[in-house]
Amino acid sequence: MSKSQEMGRDDAWEGIVAHRSRGMLDGSNMYHFLEVRLVGGASVKVRVSRRFWKTVAVGDRIAKQPNADPYKA
Repeated sequence: MSKSQEMGRDDAWEGIVAHRSRGMLDGSNMYHFLEVRLVGGASVKVRVSRRFWKTVAVGDRIAKQPNADPYKA
């Protein structure tokens, strides 16, 4: 069983995109999310830019370094 956890801007991680979603959480702005299955087995939901969200697909490997945006690995 995987556990979801909060990820901050200063965290580093690497994983595989498990699910893509988007929604209007506040009723006026569209937010884009990726659910990422990390190397250690945990699962996290991260908010990403629209531009990056459009470039990734389920199964893509992505990574993030501290104080940087996620990127395709």
